[in-house]
Amino acid sequence: MRNQTIYFKNNDVGILETATIAGPKEGEGPLGRYFHNVLKDDLLKQKSYEKAETKIHISVIKNILNKTKLTPRDIDCVFAGDILDEMIVSSFAMREFDIPFIGVYNACASFGEALINASCMLDSGYMNRVICSTSSHFSTAERQYRFPLELGNQRTPLSQWTVTGAGCTLLEKNKNLPVKITCATIGKVVDFGVRDVNDMGAAMTPAAMDTLITHFENTKRKPDYYDMILTGDLGDAASRLLKKLIKRQGYDLDENYNDCGVLIYNREAQQVGQGGSGTACSNLVFNAYIYDKMLQGDLKRVLLVPTGALISKTSTLQGETMPGIAHAICLEAV
Repeated sequence: MRNQTIYFKNNDVGILETATIAGPKEGEGPLGRYFHNVLKDDLLKQKSYEKAETKIHISVIKNILNKTKLTPRDIDCVFAGDILDEMIVSSFAMREFDIPFIGVYNACASFGEALINASCMLDSGYMNRVICSTSSHFSTAERQYRFPLELGNQRTPLSQWTVTGAGCTLLEKNKNLPVKITCATIGKVVDFGVRDVNDMGAAMTPAAMDTLITHFENTKRKPDYYDMILTGDLGDAASRLLKKLIKRQGYDLDENYNDCGVLIYNREAQQVGQGGSGTACSNLVFNAYIYDKMLQGDLKRVLLVPTGALISKTSTLQGETMPGIAHAICLEAV
């Protein structure tokens, strides 16, 4: 590791398979045809939405095992996370599997944290095959962070819509896999004093910019090295702000940049405010849409930058600011 960037020099940390389960609203969006499974009912006949999200998380892990014909004994570890208190969804889901479990939490950037930790374990030789999974649910997130759904509160113009769904990436130490993780830049916590919990994009933008600039400086690369640079869930307004701010630092993202929160919904038709957010946002977009494009040869080099607003309902009620974090993962088709 040099500065904040880890280089996986053996070129053998690869993606064996991916699996995704998307909610009904996500299935109606522009990427609906790429998701491996789309739910018709996001409650799944459960007594609560928290139980439904747990069932989704269990199902996506079972799906990836079924797709690869692997058993729990074939998996060295699961790196999983969600955005509910104490990561109850991931912890309760892992009760169903006889697999070692490491919980990860970086808010909506948890998928990036999982990929980096898992890749380090594979590159070092401590593990050979691992699962990275994250989930989120609109109804569970609203109840925890904002208001009960029954109140029918009016959403603010800068608010985002928490993605319902779960995704898995199965990583393996294998030189012959077509998509590799070649390096990763670990982000720092960056706090610009944003307090509006309905504007998480503004809180995460400084962290995304800091990580991107650090990645470019460490690797000596320019943005055009990548076919696509993709932030996690800044949303429309904040992603446009990022492009303007980072251009002042000498980096032009006009040609090859997008945001998972923008891609996953049709903002105006689906009335989702600034776009998607949540632990499943970057996960679903990458594991379904981006990974497919890489396998087809449409994208060769992708820099995935999951972003997270590091808040809790307690810190918000106490008037705390919203720190942000972002991690950058370089994926290359070989």
